[in-house]
Amino acid sequence: MPDAGDIVDRLHVVALPMRVRFRGIAVREVALIDGPAGWGEFGAFLEYEPPEAAHWLASALEAAYQPAPAAHRDRIPINATVPAVAAAEVPGVLARFPGARTAKVKVAEPGQTLADDVARVNAVRALVPTVRVDANGGWTVDEAVAAATALTADGPLEYLEQPCRSVAELAELRRRIDVPVAADESIRKAEDPLRVVRENAADVAVLKVAPLGGIRKMLDIAAQIDIPIVVSSALDSAVGIGRGLLAAAALPELRHACGLGTGGLFVEDVAEPVAPEDGYLPVRTVVPDPARLDALAVPAERRQWWIDRIRDCLPLLS
Repeated sequence: MPDAGDIVDRLHVVALPMRVRFRGIAVREVALIDGPAGWGEFGAFLEYEPPEAAHWLASALEAAYQPAPAAHRDRIPINATVPAVAAAEVPGVLARFPGARTAKVKVAEPGQTLADDVARVNAVRALVPTVRVDANGGWTVDEAVAAATALTADGPLEYLEQPCRSVAELAELRRRIDVPVAADESIRKAEDPLRVVRENAADVAVLKVAPLGGIRKMLDIAAQIDIPIVVSSALDSAVGIGRGLLAAAALPELRHACGLGTGGLFVEDVAEPVAPEDGYLPVRTVVPDPARLDALAVPAERRQWWIDRIRDCLPLLS
């Protein structure tokens, strides 16, 4: 375990402007660590308290200080990511994901209606053959049942991602609808990430490297899950996306497109963006561009906020 001083000496904190608001934010702050084994990303969302953020720091330190796991494939199929935009904006969003044959669409956005969701999903469906939706736990069971009916009236869905908050609600919903259910927050925010499988609450497991504490932790969970796995981004910079792609490459089996195309949501990133080719991204080591790091660097007080956060999280890892 490196000490705080060494981490701070290697630290770069950046603010990445976004094309559209996503998860309620227009700028994404992340802390990057230039370690002896590579670059790590600590990007726990600002509202997360140290017990939760510490998992993200563990992931960053793994990337920066430990050798990478072996890969089984050199490219990963990705889904396009469509924020909760108006239906008319969908073609412009999808244009940033050339060749993608799967799209994940945000739904259940506060202040919007189910009719807004249906219009957005149908606009995506007109351009991409496979559509999945992500509600981030925004529905009750009854609301999710109604949404499943409305959203499949004009075509199928690959799955509903985290339609309800609790594992019990997901299990009940699976008994009431025919659309597959995927679990995200019920895994990455849970003290027991395997509960969703034991309670037959999901058809697909969405795994995110940083919230789970790193690639090795993710692979350990994946080895104990007997349902298909989708590796997804936690709104990562190019550095975090590179780790997600490596995690997907390290899985023995990969049956679905992964949610690792979110780099297209940023106006600027720390490395030159790599456009998907035929719906795939290459597995590669990402090294930030020094000029971009300088241009995107946060003010001194924000850097100090992240340093303080690292010092608060670090003792929780020992």
